[in-house]
Amino acid sequence: MAVTFSDLYTESGLKSLDDYLSGKTYISGDQLTKDDVKVYAAVLEKPGESIPNASKWYDVVSSHLAASFPGKAQGVRISGKCAPVEAAPAASAKDAAAEDDDDLDLFGDETEEDKKAAEEREAAKKASSKKKESGKSSVLLDVKPWDDETDMKKLEETVRSIEIPGLLWGASKLAPVGYGIKKLQIMLTIVDDLVSVDTLIEERLTVEPCNEYIQSCDIVAFNKI
Repeated sequence: MAVTFSDLYTESGLKSLDDYLSGKTYISGDQLTKDDVKVYAAVLEKPGESIPNASKWYDVVSSHLAASFPGKAQGVRISGKCAPVEAAPAASAKDAAAEDDDDLDLFGDETEEDKKAAEEREAAKKASSKKKESGKSSVLLDVKPWDDETDMKKLEETVRSIEIPGLLWGASKLAPVGYGIKKLQIMLTIVDDLVSVDTLIEERLTVEPCNEYIQSCDIVAFNKI
């Protein structure tokens, strides 16, 4: 037979709940059920010491719910009156199996699928953290012209015109190669996860329009910052 609780926002309502819970740990049966969650939702705040049975029951339900929702509580209050709450006897195993698959089981055993999903979320968090902590590198690049008639000023302007997120061009100088030819030595700083120096050379510096001035590029030094 169903049990009806009403006015659980009042002292008299909580007293009737307290009387019902005398000698009991849960609303229905000897384990936590949806009846407990339903009644718990109608109680606005923890009953005082003058209502010991309901207070103890409230703590037990709170501890189960806290374990199911690990996020840190900030604290909220709910005002207004609650509608009467009706508690029914615990459902049989047959009835439980017939329930809608969308019902939320707060206290069910963790399945292999749950464990795998949790592991995947943890791995994703670690990967995200590593990306945020991506390092930088300092690179010294040799940029060689086609011949001694190449306009080295134009060559450097062409190099510095390349803009990529995570790429910062630095100091530069001209160094002799031989036969009147000079090469451009230029520093650059890169964010490792955003810029590949090999790709920069192969897909930007040694193709049109840069290859009008640049014959080849070599990495002279590569250091993690």
